[in-house]
Amino acid sequence: MSDRNTLAVSVRTEFGKGYARRLRAAGKIPAVIYGHGNDPTHVALPGHETGLIVRHANAVIDLDIEGKSELVLVKDVQRDPVRSIIEHIDLISIKRGEKMQVDVPFVIEGESFAGTIHTQSASAITVEAEAFHIPETLTVSIDGLEDGAYVYAKDVEMPEGVALADDPELLLVSISTPRGEEDELEEDESAAESEAASEESAE
Repeated sequence: MSDRNTLAVSVRTEFGKGYARRLRAAGKIPAVIYGHGNDPTHVALPGHETGLIVRHANAVIDLDIEGKSELVLVKDVQRDPVRSIIEHIDLISIKRGEKMQVDVPFVIEGESFAGTIHTQSASAITVEAEAFHIPETLTVSIDGLEDGAYVYAKDVEMPEGVALADDPELLLVSISTPRGEEDELEEDESAAESEAASEESAE
């Protein structure tokens, strides 16, 4: 579940790439707060503390904006593809008790039947939950599943206070047998059948 994090931030009155570069050089991250029909609020977040918080998906932050408290959800984190530094963050203003729809990543747990492999067809599931009940990840179990099995969004057990908002038929994982191993298995079965037939003829 999402934990509350508190950050003291300042309002930005300057914009543009040059200003953003100077802001990042000073150890801060440019961000924008959207939501509830209000005009976007441009703020500067403390770089180190923010970097630790956004390691977790769907983090909730209690912002102290020059003395005014505002609860926000981290919606999007834009990173430099080469240096991996955070360039910009989009925040969504939220109210306590308000439910929202968010994409939650899932992790695969367990091992499918011996000789099979799994193929992941999605990376996240859309759920509806109150801000402090949004899970960081969901668990998709494939333990013991055999060739030809499928796991859909509707098969995932949701934590208390969380409801599936995605297409129930969204395919998450499929189980299959690698073609090489399947052919080998068929050859072994065929050889066994031939051997059995030979023994019957000999009798």
